[in-house]
Amino acid sequence: MPTPASVLPLIDASSHWPERGALIGLDLGTKTIGVAVSDPDRRLATGVETVQRKAFKSDAARLLAIAAERNAAGFVLGLPINMDGSEGPRAQSTRAFARNFSKLTELTIALWDERLSTAAVERELIGMDVSRARRAQVIDEHAAIFILQGALDRLANMRTG
Repeated sequence: MPTPASVLPLIDASSHWPERGALIGLDLGTKTIGVAVSDPDRRLATGVETVQRKAFKSDAARLLAIAAERNAAGFVLGLPINMDGSEGPRAQSTRAFARNFSKLTELTIALWDERLSTAAVERELIGMDVSRARRAQVIDEHAAIFILQGALDRLANMRTG
């Protein structure tokens, strides 16, 4: 059994990651998990897939397989905080997922405020005239890209600022 990974806010997690290496972005939905990956230099997030949620063990196994395929250095998990900054049931569920997932990996897991990510992605997809059915298929993967890109931009700003 690996030593449980740390689950930390993005800024704290970044000091646990090596200088280079892909990060895996996750958007936890109730039925699916959107997955995105960054390049090793952590400049650009791209979509990987949408995992249909079954059971925690099989979901986690798929995420760990993706991380291994990509030689990932860590995870960025979108934390759905309410607009007033409070945490509701979805945020608590995300934290519980992170705690359980951390027992299966040594890769540090960052929590990143994902307020409005799904809404922003939905607007973008509507603007691109993507059908409702197609939006439903890709929304979580695109939300994962949005979450990971936001985290990458924040990390880049920390390095330069």
